[in-house]
Amino acid sequence: MKTTCMLLAALWCQPVLVSADSAVAEPSEYRMDDYDAPVPDALTGAGWVGAVEVQRLMVEENAVVVDVIPEHRKPEALPENQIWIPVPHEGVPGALWLPDTGFGPLSETTERYFRMHLEEATEGDLDRPVAFYCRADCWMSWNAAKRALSYGYKNVYWFAEGVDDWFFEGFDFAHLTPAMGQRQ
Repeated sequence: MKTTCMLLAALWCQPVLVSADSAVAEPSEYRMDDYDAPVPDALTGAGWVGAVEVQRLMVEENAVVVDVIPEHRKPEALPENQIWIPVPHEGVPGALWLPDTGFGPLSETTERYFRMHLEEATEGDLDRPVAFYCRADCWMSWNAAKRALSYGYKNVYWFAEGVDDWFFEGFDFAHLTPAMGQRQ
């Protein structure tokens, strides 16, 4: 028994080596579920940026920054007479909040909402830098950036660590409201 415990203790203290094979492969299509999971290191056709670079892009290149974190919804199980007040959404100051646009499958209504606001924010300029974010290990920003590439945007950036990196860098946050329009 003592030998078994010592062996288990020794194994417990051994460093765990992660092989290169454990990296997340970039899929060819949109991520369709399990959005809060490890993400790939890149998105083909898009640049990978951190918070410092996003801030620089906003100031120096007039980049459009798009937050795709879903909007808080009233819980279905909440009793009818119960008051529900959603938590304010905090994000990158000046970002355009397009909630629910980072899912893999989008309804025609939500895709039209996404495309319309993206075109409006970039003034139809497909060369204007656009950066997409949500949280760390969140596929929604990856999906949204991939979708923008499919629309022909050429300077797409994936802010993969999103609000987590923004917070880590000590940057200020701002209260964001969803862009107007219908989405499902």
